[in-house]
Amino acid sequence: MHKLPILGITMGDPCGIGPEITAKALSQKHIYAICRPLIVGSAKIIAQAVEITKKQLEVHAIGNVNEAKFEYGTIDVLDQDIVDMSIFAHGKVSVQGGEAAYKAIEKVIDLAMKDEIDATITGPLNKEALNLAGYHYSGHTEIYAELTGTKDYTMMLADGELRVVHVSTHVSLREACDRCKKERIYKVINLAHEVCRSLGIEKPRIGVSGLNPHAGENGLFGREEIEEIAPAVLKAKQEGIGAEGPIPPDTLFSKARGGQYDIVVAMYHDQGHIPLKVLGFQYDYKADKWKSISGVNITLGLPIIRSSVDHGTAFEKAGKGTANEESLINAIEYGAKIAVTRLAAKVG
Repeated sequence: MHKLPILGITMGDPCGIGPEITAKALSQKHIYAICRPLIVGSAKIIAQAVEITKKQLEVHAIGNVNEAKFEYGTIDVLDQDIVDMSIFAHGKVSVQGGEAAYKAIEKVIDLAMKDEIDATITGPLNKEALNLAGYHYSGHTEIYAELTGTKDYTMMLADGELRVVHVSTHVSLREACDRCKKERIYKVINLAHEVCRSLGIEKPRIGVSGLNPHAGENGLFGREEIEEIAPAVLKAKQEGIGAEGPIPPDTLFSKARGGQYDIVVAMYHDQGHIPLKVLGFQYDYKADKWKSISGVNITLGLPIIRSSVDHGTAFEKAGKGTANEESLINAIEYGAKIAVTRLAAKVG
């Protein structure tokens, strides 16, 4: 047990499904075989989520990491106690929801930077609530970058063996095209190489997407491939990195899913997100429910490990006990795997 990594898991916005999927995930015995999970947030909210989901779990509120039991059947919660239950309501955007979500993120980052925990896992937050509470960020990634002092970072999405990193994310499509520059692409290729190595892939195969249809068709549909993407790929290859591209984006993902590449470098948000979510998010229209919500979001380039669910707060489902915990389990598994590799490297 003492060799397993400690994972700090935020409950997300308490008004959403985060607490419920947390209770469901930690009711899975195999989670305690791969890590020592520690929830950061409100013990009262987690206790409520345990009741809603009808799980036979004890909530253990603590003030310090060293007080945790890390025993299956018990959820250790580093209790921040900042949710006023008298005005709390599921499924609503609120200042206290945004405040609670931010404070949990802030705390796990602090714990990780002090090496009190080995990785951080984040539950879903609501951007509107976050901003109402006075925290003007577009998401988790930007919070992590600022609080850790990180300049060069990117988002990786993963579902099984399909992995995608992004040159740009939360910007307009017009700005995403402007950000498609050789230096940034080269940095993202390097981040892709590093994360694959941390997952135990000795010689990562990296497929780099084009920006334009048909990867520009030799300049017919744009020159970004010629002037920005190809030079970045060439520079990486000259340094021994197994990168190929630019490859037409409409075929690259099928090749990656078929095993030709270990990871894909996408040029902008939707280019990377759509194929991952088509694969991992399975919606049944007739039953009006998600049969599967798998996938994980990992921030690369940080001095600490951050893995996250790949979905939002789903306010419409909050408080019902029906939310799918699959993505959180994926995030915990990925975070634990990377943490084990890093811990082994430190020992080595």
